[in-house]
Parts: sequence; C-alpha cells; structure tokens
Amino acid sequence: MADTNEIEKSVLTIILDVNPLQRLVRNDPKVMTQCIDAVIVFANAHLMESSMNELAVLACHGQGAKFLYPKPDKPIEIRQFDGQYEKLTLVERTVRFQLQETINELLQCGNLRNESLISGALSLALCYISRLERDKAPGEKLHSRVLIVTGSNDSATQYMNYMNIFFTSQKMGVVIDVCSLDQELTLLQQACDITGGNYLKISQFAGLLQYLLWVFLPDPAVRTKLVLPPPVKVDYRAACFCHHELIDIGYVCSICLSIFCKFSPICTTCHTLFKAPAPIPAKMKKKKKHSDVVH
Repeated sequence: MADTNEIEKSVLTIILDVNPLQRLVRNDPKVMTQCIDAVIVFANAHLMESSMNELAVLACHGQGAKFLYPKPDKPIEIRQFDGQYEKLTLVERTVRFQLQETINELLQCGNLRNESLISGALSLALCYISRLERDKAPGEKLHSRVLIVTGSNDSATQYMNYMNIFFTSQKMGVVIDVCSLDQELTLLQQACDITGGNYLKISQFAGLLQYLLWVFLPDPAVRTKLVLPPPVKVDYRAACFCHHELIDIGYVCSICLSIFCKFSPICTTCHTLFKAPAPIPAKMKKKKKHSDVVH
C-alpha cells in the first residue's frame, strides 16, 4: 500500500543543443531563437503543472556542456512584474542570459566542432539528479526524466559514453526522451528504448512547441493513456571503435568488450595481444571405398 504522506516530485532536466554548426541553424540563424522560445515555454508549462515540480536546463555544444538553470552561483536578480509568476520570469531571464554568455564564449573561441557533446550533458544531468535523490527529504519520491532537444547528427564517437549513460539511467530509473529537429538519431533511439522514453523526429519545425507539449510534457506514468506517435524501430547495431561506424558483424575484445570491424592483433583500447585466427581448414573429400564403386 502506498504511503499517503509521500510527496511526489517530477524532475525535468532539459538538454538543449546550441551548436551553431547544426544544419538547421546554418541555413536559418532564426531557428535557434525559435527553438529557445519553445523550450522556455515548455519548461514553464512543466512548472505550472504542480508547485512541487523541479526543473533544470543545460546547454551543450562542440566544446562541452553547462547548466543554464538553476544558476550554480549567485542567481540573477529579477524585478517582479504585475500579473506574472515570479518563478517563470526567473527561469526565462536566467536561461536567456546564460545562453547569451555561452554563445558569446563559443564565438570568441572560434574552434567550433560539428559534434555536440550530448553525452557530457547527460552525465551532468545524471549527477544533478543523483544529488537531488541524495538530498531529498524523508517521505519525498522523485520521478526524474531528461529531454534532449537537438538538431545535430548522430555521433558514433561517443558510443561507449552513451552506452554507460543509458544503462546507468535505466538503473537509476531516469527516463530519457529525445526530440530530433533534423535527422534520425540511431544511438539516441536506443536511449529511449532502454529507459522507456519517447523518441520523436519532428516533421515541421514550426510546430516544435506543439510537439513538445503533446509528446513530452505528460509524465511517463500517464503516457500509456494518451494517443502518441508509435515507437520507432530501433537499430541496435553497435559502433566499431576503429572507424566509429555501425556494423552488423565484428570482432569483440574478450577483456574490455571493445568492438572492431576488422581483426587487429592488439586491442587499441586495453592493449591486449591476440593471436591471429587460424585459417579454416579445407574440407577433406571422403574417399570412396572399393565396395562403393559400381561395376
């Protein structure tokens, strides 16, 4: 029987990919602003569902990942406006201010990379959720989930990091949702399938906010009662460690379980030495006995 005094909290952590080299952003820079607007409205909708709900927002790009909200150091001072909920104003102003700083730092750095470090942002999100679990008050129960909003390509170079994060999330009971803005993401589809989350590649960017509110706002406990897009067929092929490409058949190191598309006498991950596979012996032809010969 459930404890009637138990306090349930829904913790939503949003990971927003702000890499300026995303194809959508390169084609139309206004896409980033529209995406940020939609994510902020979605985040505030989550907070409006219950006063007990918690929120965290992270930004990731080719150089790393960082928290946008809650701000780790001194929070931004917000002047209260008439008729506006102060917490929603705090979320919007903090996220926009932190994002502007992050993008300015990226542009000043100049060393931009196409590959966004989503695995690093996921690691930060799991650490944040773990800290909330550790510091929760007696009688509190947390329902944690992570939403990734990205327009970047799939990255097989982060395969090992992804797999560790996916199964850690499954063990922690953290649901991972993915909203792809541009292309199919095979590895992140696996994350949704392993943790019980939703994966959606939107068909029209103009409807991003509607997709977020429809598919990702409801808690996982009530999603089974809603009419949602059917789950995608997940491709569980592994990525080789040598070329970072998905393969059907390969060689697996018996020590560290690294995967290679071709045989190598030395594992490049743990440096274990292997013997070359012996050639398959030719099949010997069975000699006919004298009695089997037909005269």
